[in-house]
Amino acid sequence: MERFTSLHYNIILFVFAFQHVGIVVSSSMEPVLYKGDIVLLESNPSSIEVEDIIVYHAAWLNSEPVIHRVIAKGRSSNGEDYYLTKGDNNPFQDPMKVYPNEVISKVVKISNKPLIIPKLGYINMRIHAIKQQFKLPG
Repeated sequence: MERFTSLHYNIILFVFAFQHVGIVVSSSMEPVLYKGDIVLLESNPSSIEVEDIIVYHAAWLNSEPVIHRVIAKGRSSNGEDYYLTKGDNNPFQDPMKVYPNEVISKVVKISNKPLIIPKLGYINMRIHAIKQQFKLPG
């Protein structure tokens, strides 16, 4: 197993200090993103293209945030832009169009690959589960 260097620690520090991060909580984006992975997010992305991975408020899921890939872009009859999205591991595209005002962020890519910290999000997920189990605040 590769050892962490000071560069690795500096990258992790940069990610947590200066950027927004998201935690993958399902297997819908495997094999690119796995449950428990942390992804670096760009808030208010200036552009979203086909193949980008976005986080959006899913109207079909009580406005819960979903992280899925943009598979197509379109424009409605009233001229409003929208995106069609799909989890890489899902057999079908998401059931509703995603409009720009529903987009929360976009996953940051380096050399066309998402910037991921594997499995570190499990810590946060476990803490959240314990709080829910014991009905703790916050």
